[in-house]
Amino acid sequence: MLKPNWLRVKAPQLERIGEISDLLSDLKLNTVCQEASCPNIGECFASGTATFLIMGPGCTRACPYCDIDFDKTARALDPSEPYRLAEAVVRMKLHHVVITSVNRDDLEDGGASQFIDCINEVRKRSDKTTIELLIPDLCGNWDALSKIMKASPNVLNHNIETVPRLYPRVRPQGRYALSLELLRRVKESWPKVYTKSGLMVGLGEKDSEVTEVLSDLRLHKVDIVTIGQYLAPSAKHLPVDRFVRPDQFENFRRDGEEKLGFLQVISSPLTRSSYNAGEVRKLMERFPR
Repeated sequence: MLKPNWLRVKAPQLERIGEISDLLSDLKLNTVCQEASCPNIGECFASGTATFLIMGPGCTRACPYCDIDFDKTARALDPSEPYRLAEAVVRMKLHHVVITSVNRDDLEDGGASQFIDCINEVRKRSDKTTIELLIPDLCGNWDALSKIMKASPNVLNHNIETVPRLYPRVRPQGRYALSLELLRRVKESWPKVYTKSGLMVGLGEKDSEVTEVLSDLRLHKVDIVTIGQYLAPSAKHLPVDRFVRPDQFENFRRDGEEKLGFLQVISSPLTRSSYNAGEVRKLMERFPR
């Protein structure tokens, strides 16, 4: 299936991309931008933005839409990773940092301790930087979730990914109800934290199902949603079922913000869960807590 012209990306600023890539290589850090083959890597690296991928690069789940390598081997956490990540934040002069991880189902706490150490180190080195976490479902370990939240991230993101009907095919090791429960618990116990979620379209869902997911997320008081076009990383991954037109992405945005009451819905063909994540600082100024 040929990509439509609205999925073309801007020519990357190669010099700036090289600078960021060299920095990440020097500090031995992974980014989801590189590991997941994000189409916005050029734009984000050129603007000095990166979403750090910790505890990887191998993931203990093998979701058929994702380009991150599968590795279910039990691996010890690297105690130097939080320090190196904080150093990158300082060198890149980041006002807002996004920290995500692979699934680490081999760890009792799902990697919660590493998220906490990363938050603490960033706060030590760059206390004005706002911190957004994009976390996995932790296999429903609510004690681990509580420990993460007590470290006080500014934004807690957990992606719902797709509509519930498609979970067995798209996210076979995930559970729709569990993801909603995670988001509910965060907002219920830490109401001042901005919650965020995201989903892909083009995997076989109907527009009405996307609207139903948005309704579910808003029912659980999620503040921010991202919606973007799924693009198959390779022929081995799930195929694209359809290319959603830009006007339908705008319909999702309008329905989410004007009808359902989200603080922000970022919806476009090239939107990804961390795309333009730094804009959340402006949102926090508009809607302070």
